Amino acid sequence: MTWKGKNTATAEAQADDDDAALEALGYKPSFRREFTNLATISFAFSIMGMCSSIATTFDTPMLYGGGPASAVWCWILGATMCLTLGASIAEIVSAFPTAGGLYTASASLVPAKYRAIVGFNVGWLNLLGQVAGVSSTEFGLARMILAAAVLGTDDKFEVTQAKIVGLMIALLTVHGLLNSLATKWLARMTSVFVFVNVGATIIIIIVMLATTPRHEMHPASYVFGGDGIINQAGGWPTGIAFLFGLLSVQWTMTDYDATAHISEEVQRAAYAAPSAIFVAVIGTGLIGWLLNIVMVLCSGPISNLPGPSGLSFFQIMYTRIGKTGTLILWVFVCFTAFAVVQTALQATARTLYAISRDRGLPDGGLFGKINKRTKTPLYAVWAVTFVAMLPGLLDLASPIAANAIFALTTVALDISYIVPIFCRRFFRNHPDVVFQPGPFYMPGALGAIILCFPTYLPTTAQTMNYASVIFLGVLSIALVWYALSAHKHYHGPQGNLIKHVITEIASSTAPDLEPIEEPALKPSKSTP
Repeated sequence: MTWKGKNTATAEAQADDDDAALEALGYKPSFRREFTNLATISFAFSIMGMCSSIATTFDTPMLYGGGPASAVWCWILGATMCLTLGASIAEIVSAFPTAGGLYTASASLVPAKYRAIVGFNVGWLNLLGQVAGVSSTEFGLARMILAAAVLGTDDKFEVTQAKIVGLMIALLTVHGLLNSLATKWLARMTSVFVFVNVGATIIIIIVMLATTPRHEMHPASYVFGGDGIINQAGGWPTGIAFLFGLLSVQWTMTDYDATAHISEEVQRAAYAAPSAIFVAVIGTGLIGWLLNIVMVLCSGPISNLPGPSGLSFFQIMYTRIGKTGTLILWVFVCFTAFAVVQTALQATARTLYAISRDRGLPDGGLFGKINKRTKTPLYAVWAVTFVAMLPGLLDLASPIAANAIFALTTVALDISYIVPIFCRRFFRNHPDVVFQPGPFYMPGALGAIILCFPTYLPTTAQTMNYASVIFLGVLSIALVWYALSAHKHYHGPQGNLIKHVITEIASSTAPDLEPIEEPALKPSKSTP
């Protein structure tokens, strides 16, 4: 047997073990497991974006929060908070390596009478946050590309909302097409992303330090100390303004559970998915902190920011590197943002697929279907693609409303993380809850709250942060919908394995008959 043959046999044996674990959770294996360890780690790093995400959120602490020191210290504070969440999420993902991720796990971590309503609401919160994340990141990428156009034409190119939205829709269409490929090609493409993401960040750090004269670098008291605390959040006390720096790290280091949603496509899923989450959170936290320090160190006079492009990060690079160098490096920053949307769209489609598979949507299971040729959920991919376009179109009518939807990303996702983590600890001794730890086992909301604050006081219709209003509105609609209708067809994650087996038996014994529906998946009115 050749080495290639041995590797193939090993991979097939591991896939069988992964599929057996999935079947033990009640689900029929439907995807091809093409994501290797490298592809899975690359996916986890790519979903956070690092240099591209920092580039689009750097203005928040620098110009609208507590100033330069806020950008530095709030990053490492927020990254530490994210690490505690990420470690807890990794533990849960290791025990429930399914496409539903925390949605599936949350329903299994509570007593039986709460499973349906907890699973339903966590699923919707997670899906809401992911769709908003796809939309907001693509919108940010469109802005980044047009910012380069402004610099490349020496400010002759005019950026309008219509151009931003038009480019956003075009980019989403491209991502929809790429996500329509088979898992094999998605895995190969994703494997490259981590090298561009981390590589671009390290190159920017080195080039910025090399091109900034020592006498133009800010002193330590400005980067780390009191001289760098500048309250730029109108009306808020300095302490609260300083904490607005958490917004950058919270927007960057979010959606790290996305790797869980591709678990059914990952080799050695119970090991690889949680390990990738843990490694990516630590790596992004540390390298991202270094990038923030260097950008503040080399930022020059704060009065010159954000510059004609409207992005301080871009302006600082232009000041230190020049036009040509900035445009060259900006290509890789934009590619990193492109990779964020590519991976986020894949994860979001798998979430929609998982909820539909469990009859959590009034779609008749449409979005829970797998394409026979690509072995991917194409209906779910394009549903997410089209819905993610809507906030962009809304921006044409009301930028305030669109920004509120974009802000939902971290609020909804963080709460969907906190609920299963809380349930894992609170109900650990309940007789209905049997938690079987996976290989990644550990013997841990401030950021979500800060995200709901308006950045200026007094609050007006233009400065109000409507994220909390929309969040509560969507949650209320989900609860009302569940009470009036959804509870009739949704009873928590049910699995589809038994139904698949019965359908195969019916097809083999009576091929001319319609497939038999599995009765247990359609509870009678008397079922509790």
